[in-house]
Amino acid sequence: MKIALLGYGKMGHTIEKIAIERGHTISHAINIDNQQELALVSSETTDVAIEFSEPGSAFGNISHCLKNNVPLVCGTTGWLDKLPEVKRLCEQQQGAFFYASNFSIGVNIFFRLNEILAGMMNDFPEYDVEMEEIHHIHKKDAPSGTAITLAEGIIQHLQNKKSWELDKKSAKEALPIFSKREGEVPGTHTVTFRSGVDDIEIKHTAHSRHGFALGAVKVAEWLPGKKGVLNMNDFLKL
Repeated sequence: MKIALLGYGKMGHTIEKIAIERGHTISHAINIDNQQELALVSSETTDVAIEFSEPGSAFGNISHCLKNNVPLVCGTTGWLDKLPEVKRLCEQQQGAFFYASNFSIGVNIFFRLNEILAGMMNDFPEYDVEMEEIHHIHKKDAPSGTAITLAEGIIQHLQNKKSWELDKKSAKEALPIFSKREGEVPGTHTVTFRSGVDDIEIKHTAHSRHGFALGAVKVAEWLPGKKGVLNMNDFLKL
């Protein structure tokens, strides 16, 4: 399979290594230094694109692929205000677009555990909930996309939380998310339900980027031939 890499930083390099090990070829590797080569990405040169760039580039990359009939796997966060436009474009082009805030199998199991725990805690209002996420110092958006997905899962299942807020704890109905940027941390997410007598904590710690990258390549292998806007629930059948 011919894979285009849109975004060729540390994650892009890890994806490239795994893709080649699994028998694929890289049709294009595009970053800020050769953005003009995006025009060369088409269904003639590329079977699927994997997009791990940055928030300011993601929408342009996604739009180009959909308009050129290239199925796209996207893991870039911080651009989701444009997701409704992407959904409309995907429908118009009858294309395939796959988005996940995190491609790790472990994280997606963690998402489900988070939802189950939040639902259970409706019967125990003496517990309040907060979240902490830690990432490497190069990450440009905060909170992380993974933290936002966790927050959405809590808000959907815990009746007394209606929104989330970043790095503060001011509104009773808002879930506080505390973001830290430290060294080269791949990603650590902790959800804590705290009462006056004890804490209940669930935590996911990534040891490297390998799990994220492998998941993205596996999705890229699965996506060609599919239609519509898809996510990890479709892929994992959770």
